[in-house]
Amino acid sequence: MKILGIDTSTKYLCLGLFLDGKIYEYRLEVERRLSRLLVPTVARVLSALKIEIQEIDYFACGLGPGSFTGIRVGLAAIKGLSIANNKPLIGISTLDIIAKNAKNDARLIVTALDARRDLIYYATYRNQNDNLKRVSAYKLITFKDFIAKLKNSALVLGDALDLYGAKILTQGKGVSIGDKDGWYPKPGNLIELALAKIKAGQLDSSLTLKPIYLYSQECQIKSR
Repeated sequence: MKILGIDTSTKYLCLGLFLDGKIYEYRLEVERRLSRLLVPTVARVLSALKIEIQEIDYFACGLGPGSFTGIRVGLAAIKGLSIANNKPLIGISTLDIIAKNAKNDARLIVTALDARRDLIYYATYRNQNDNLKRVSAYKLITFKDFIAKLKNSALVLGDALDLYGAKILTQGKGVSIGDKDGWYPKPGNLIELALAKIKAGQLDSSLTLKPIYLYSQECQIKSR
């Protein structure tokens, strides 16, 4: 079985490949260059591993929340590959991908992505019997409300720490923040979550799969 997965909701292009039992990971900081680098990067990685796109059995994509433009670019690319090659598609929340950076941690895991305007995308998780379980809805809340919801011994991960890390440590009693390497999606986590969904038969349709935006104002087209 072969899986190609990408997440483009943060400043990194997160690209993972599962090839017959082995996971390959590639992560590139792209910022605003995503639309220019995505397709050539996928082609270069496939070429390096001597794999043709037609050999991929499943395509997976991070759905956000996160960068509005980044999510659209990544999901459109993966949908195009899925349709062109007539292969199944799997959508996975970016918050879930990041939460898996805290493997086997017994604390409450909180993923927090910067949504700008003093807002945070977040969700909470627990590791139960070696399985990561989400225990809250995906939410968009103010930083003030985020601090109020933090519990003792919580572990916070996500790029919101770049802006709010110091405040979280001083205002969140007993709260820890993860290492910076764990603030962003990792390709291996994306592939592992995709494998779990494939095993459970939880496949998505390229025609109906939608990104997780949460912030409706960013999805509106305003007329003059």
